[in-house]
Amino acid sequence: MPGRISSIAMAIALCLGVGCAAAAEQSQYPQMTGQWTRLGSAQFDPTKPAGFAQQAPLTQEYHDIFAATIKDRNAGGLAANATASCTKGGMPRTMIGYEPIEFIVTPETTYVMGSYMNELRRIFTDGRDWPARITPAFVGYSIGKWEDTDGDGRFDTLIVETRGFRGPRTYDGAGMPLHKDNQTILKERIYLDKSDPDVLHDELTTIDHALTRPWTVHRKYHREREPIFNEYVCAENNQTIMIGKENYYVSADGYLMPTKKDQPPPDLRFFTRKE
Repeated sequence: MPGRISSIAMAIALCLGVGCAAAAEQSQYPQMTGQWTRLGSAQFDPTKPAGFAQQAPLTQEYHDIFAATIKDRNAGGLAANATASCTKGGMPRTMIGYEPIEFIVTPETTYVMGSYMNELRRIFTDGRDWPARITPAFVGYSIGKWEDTDGDGRFDTLIVETRGFRGPRTYDGAGMPLHKDNQTILKERIYLDKSDPDVLHDELTTIDHALTRPWTVHRKYHREREPIFNEYVCAENNQTIMIGKENYYVSADGYLMPTKKDQPPPDLRFFTRKE
């Protein structure tokens, strides 16, 4: 009996140390472990069809830019589709989740790991302010805070703001552009569904100079609790290549091919030409 009491006392003493405190702190946060797969289409707003049917509040200038992109696509081109040559899509396109997404929640940082293009977001929740200088990135620089919206003593909603972008970036695969000044501000509310903890919500609002007003979309994801994570390597077997501002296609036998009718060949000034 004394030995048992000693064991319990030792366990309590250990629990009062760093490990037990860390576990208690971690329990304040929602359990987002597992693999998250998008619900709905791969359009930016999953409730609407692609293209202008997305009803984005574009300025006239960026409406015309998007119209030119659609015209090029209809001709077989790949205008405004940087991911075709394995350039990261960046935010907010990252949150479409073409491939599964993983969330890793710690008190200081929430990590959002995208399988597609291996994009990694760091959402800092350590109380920091915006730095004087942000190194531009496709996924931007994110600061967040956790809120307990139902007053049960546990955090349930992550409020995020993201700035500091580089481009070019588009909303989705259709090529709808964000402003070239990259002054985009993104605001998110990320939370688990109260009736089904295997559904995750991301209410995402884009503030951008290519828009006449903020644009909000609502994306959902489903959790796989026993996931299998596959490696995604964009460059592997990718037959699309960008030369200058033109996208070309490499055929199975290694020849450079046009992607659209009457597409000019690339400039070969530095190659020796056979007579």
